[in-house]
Amino acid sequence: MTSFAHRLDRSVVIRATPAVVFRYFTDTVRWASWWGAGSTIDPRPGGRVLIRYPGGIEVAGEVLELEEPRRLVFTYGFVSGTPIPAGSSVVTIRLEPSRDGTELHLSHAFQEAAVRDEHVQGWRYQLGVFSSVVTSEVNGQAERVVDAWFDAWAETDVAERGRRLAAIAVPGVRFSDRFGVTDGIDDLLPHVSAAQRFMPGVRLTRTGTIRQSQGVVLADWIARAAEAGERGRGTNVFIMDPEGRIESVTGFWSL
Repeated sequence: MTSFAHRLDRSVVIRATPAVVFRYFTDTVRWASWWGAGSTIDPRPGGRVLIRYPGGIEVAGEVLELEEPRRLVFTYGFVSGTPIPAGSSVVTIRLEPSRDGTELHLSHAFQEAAVRDEHVQGWRYQLGVFSSVVTSEVNGQAERVVDAWFDAWAETDVAERGRRLAAIAVPGVRFSDRFGVTDGIDDLLPHVSAAQRFMPGVRLTRTGTIRQSQGVVLADWIARAAEAGERGRGTNVFIMDPEGRIESVTGFWSL
């Protein structure tokens, strides 16, 4: 019986639900978007796993366990036989729901400590890539959501403004900039009304493309008044929840 005396453990939090994260273990297209073009997975016990790294290096294995949406276990080894033969180590991935989305726990069991040590940085990198790929899918509509946020700030009807914000943000959305700090949509609505009163006719519009990583979205904007022209520029930092809704916004004015 094979003995796996050495283990590599790593955990990361991904800002996506476990159901969304698990899809990357059952969909070959998503699996390849994580590992690289040409990678495949047959999502059933006994199914083949193929990982094709950049440069053509290949890892092969077999699915041992698949429990939706919680657990994936597969064997892992290099087709070339170096540094370990195909199927000669075991990877276990567990998913647990958390407040921020999904806590992913990885355990990779090896027969030799030196081989385990060679994989420490590799898994640090691959799980970072994985989290980025998943959250980029979750926030695939982030540009539309950001534009809707700015549009809601220009809405003068309070009830309609509330409906617009509720469609894109969590009820407890937090907002802060140099002019105010609010907690929740109900607190934000009168703050927007005050902004419209003290800065009449000023509208914020996104400029350029958004930047996003790991559930954080950056959007540059310009503030213009219909008659007075440009009044300022800045950047908003949006924190997105595991379902792609706005959880918090911090605004930075470049005055």
